[in-house]
Order: sequence, then C-alpha cells, then structure tokens
Amino acid sequence: MSAISQTLRLDRKTVRRFARAVSTDELVSVRSTRASVLDDYTPHLQQRWATGVTDAVTLTAEITALGYRGSVKTVRRYLQPLRDGQNTTPRPPTPPTARDATGWLTRHPDSLTDDERTARDAVLDRSPALRAAHDQVSEFAEILTQRRGHELHAWMARVGTDGAPALRSFATGLERDLDAVTAGLTLPYSSGPVEGTVNRIKMIKRQMFGRANFDLLRKRVLLAT
Repeated sequence: MSAISQTLRLDRKTVRRFARAVSTDELVSVRSTRASVLDDYTPHLQQRWATGVTDAVTLTAEITALGYRGSVKTVRRYLQPLRDGQNTTPRPPTPPTARDATGWLTRHPDSLTDDERTARDAVLDRSPALRAAHDQVSEFAEILTQRRGHELHAWMARVGTDGAPALRSFATGLERDLDAVTAGLTLPYSSGPVEGTVNRIKMIKRQMFGRANFDLLRKRVLLAT
C-alpha cells in the first residue's frame, strides 16, 4: 500500500479504503455521520432564505443571537448550493434596443424574418401610440414607393391631428416645399441620372489627384460619360 500511495501520489488512508472495499457502493456512497454546529439552525436559514434574505453575514448574526457558535464561513458553505440553484433561474429576455425597434417599424414587412415580426408585434401590442406611428409611417412608405402623391395632403392632415411629434415635424418640413414634394412622389422623373454622373466624375477626380495633369483628367471624364 505504501508503494501504491507513492506511485499514485494518494494518501495512504485513501489507498487502504479502496483496497479493503468489497464493492463499488462502499466507494461512491460515502456518508458523513458527523454532526455539524449548523444543524440546529438550518430551519431558520431555510425560512429566511425563502423570504429573500440571502446575505451570509446577516444570517450569521441572526443565528448567533439564537446560540450559534460557528463562523460566517460555515454559513457561506451551507448557502452556496442554494445560490447555485438560484443562478440557474433563466433570465428574462433582453428588451429590444431603439435601433432594433426602428428597423422593424420602418423596413418593408417582407424583409423581416419570422422572429423579427414576432418581436415587432410584441412591441406594438405594448404601446398603442407606437402602433399608430407605425401605421402612419407605413402609409407614407406606400405613398412614396407607389407614387401616390395625390394622397399626401390627406396623410399630412391625419398626422397633424393625431400624429407623433416627430411625424408632425416631418410633415411641417414637407409643407414648406409641398409642390416639389408632390411632384417627386407623382412624376417618374428624378435627378438620379445627374447625381450618378456627378458622383462618377468626383470618383475619377479623386483617383487622378496628384497623378496627372488636367488634360488626362478631362479625357477620362469624357470617356466615362
């Protein structure tokens, strides 16, 4: 047994217990029969834990007044399994951020996943004001994408009556240049091709900066257009 203890680096008593064991039950079911100084006070600790008192120092002070003569460390060891069980309680779901909610409300419904639709509906169910704002934003999106500029006046009137402050401010800005906005939401013409050409010229200019003279830059711009 001494040789086994030295080879395996185990205590001699541990080696003796394994060597003299008749079955595996004697090895895996080790029961402690020694009484603990905390045994008489565990009902009080259980009761106080159930009421929400979980501080070991506070509980030690309470049972010390009842006659406990042990240390805080013993109480902490007793409470540790209770804390481990408490930590396994699942946390509530994390609330969505303002950025997430804004994306769910302003993006096209077809681009949302099933989970995003569920989260969006849950947010709207909690806030009637947010649901009203979502409906008004969706109406404006349809006017914008389907070129229904003739409906803009009615939409602005509804927003001015019961819209959110941000939407009322947005409608006020549209009213300052209403004719141009209505034309942009009705006519098929736009400044998109011109803006694209200007952006292309700027890109070429940045590429040529410090590398060649104006003549080469002019040729590249003419060839690109």
